[in-house]
Amino acid sequence: MTVALAHRIDGPEDAGAPTLVLIGSLGSDLTMWEPQYTALSGEFRVISADLRGHGGSPVPAGPYTVDALAEDVLGLIAARGGPVHLAGLSLGGAVAQRVAVRAPTRLLSLTLLCTAARFGDPQPWLDRATAVRKDGTGSIAASVVDRWYTPRLAASAPELVARSRTMVSATSDEGYAACCEAISAWDGRADLPRIAVHTLVIAGAQDSATGPDALRAIADAVPGAALEVLDPGAHLANVEQADAVNALITSHVHRSGTGGTR
Repeated sequence: MTVALAHRIDGPEDAGAPTLVLIGSLGSDLTMWEPQYTALSGEFRVISADLRGHGGSPVPAGPYTVDALAEDVLGLIAARGGPVHLAGLSLGGAVAQRVAVRAPTRLLSLTLLCTAARFGDPQPWLDRATAVRKDGTGSIAASVVDRWYTPRLAASAPELVARSRTMVSATSDEGYAACCEAISAWDGRADLPRIAVHTLVIAGAQDSATGPDALRAIADAVPGAALEVLDPGAHLANVEQADAVNALITSHVHRSGTGGTR
């Protein structure tokens, strides 16, 4: 069953403004996009959303699938009026890939950040789901956030690290675990050549979760996709390299215009 996603809208309400939808990572809420909705809302209508099981969105019983998460996002797009420019990071990037395959006419452009078409072997994700259901998201918050930022940024911004750990800890145990199960079953590699929307792929050079090779594999398989590698940059490159990410998304949206699919 599709759920209505919690979201916020920033920027102009006029029909002529491009709409940019932002979908975030496992263990985050929509505030992870603050560097984007603060900077880009002067020009774009920015809709940032919480995935099911995260932030203010409903927490239906698991397990979840990437298809179900994609249906939720498609419901949001339909409710707000499409087509839109869609950007997703990590789990949000997998969901965005699925949206692009299932409903290409709903999209004008696609931006995939720090994500993968397959997130490694399933068992570690299933083990993490079990651990979170037993001990809570707080038990893994520190190790998760350690992958989000480079050591240099983490050392210089302890308040950012603290806020990020609080964000992970505040995520519903069941929502987080069920999304781990969705990741464990996700394999979108065969569908990448079917993505027909203008696609930008962004990697963080120091991302230990979904490194440049994972993003290069996506860019190589999606027809016409462009790849950018940001250095320094770990898993939340949209935070660490906010200015660069904002500039890349802005340029990509403008180049894509209203053309959408190729």
